Amino acid sequence: MTELARRLAFPLAASPRRAGTAQDLAPRLRWLVACIAAGLSVAAIVALFRGLSGIAPHHPNVREIAIVIHIATVLPAIPLGGWLLLWRKGGSLHKAFGRVWVGLMVTTALAAMFIGQGGAALHVSPIQVFVPLTLIASWKLVSAARKGDMKTHRKEVLILFLGALTIPGLVAFLMPGRMMQVWLFG
Repeated sequence: MTELARRLAFPLAASPRRAGTAQDLAPRLRWLVACIAAGLSVAAIVALFRGLSGIAPHHPNVREIAIVIHIATVLPAIPLGGWLLLWRKGGSLHKAFGRVWVGLMVTTALAAMFIGQGGAALHVSPIQVFVPLTLIASWKLVSAARKGDMKTHRKEVLILFLGALTIPGLVAFLMPGRMMQVWLFG
């Protein structure tokens, strides 16, 4: 088995930590990231299957374009973010997929600003506090990476993944009445 195939098949396998760098995650944090990425990814796949196949009850928000864009960009960001955190850092593959992931996260945040804006009244939800968090963390992680400040880069990526992706993801799947919750459990 080639090294690339082994790393793709076993991303959680022990990898040598580079002394003096903050590029690898501690074992417990690796398992937390893996569990979150796997759990949210499986929940998303099941919810999408149930919702799009008609098994789950119809939800009126499925026709709102902001929600469609939001879901279309956040769902691939879940496993991709987990993979980026678990994969070897610094290579061209990491950089390319990292750019895609940040683009998905920013698009998700921008789409979230327009969810519920179909009427004339401005609708602001408490969960939208994650929009500025996402935009600020995205800017900081790109800026830090360009400067070569990998400690700050890693911190901002973890804030983005654990804060701006995981918390709203759990809310989406667990809060009664939300589309992903209805599709998953309805």
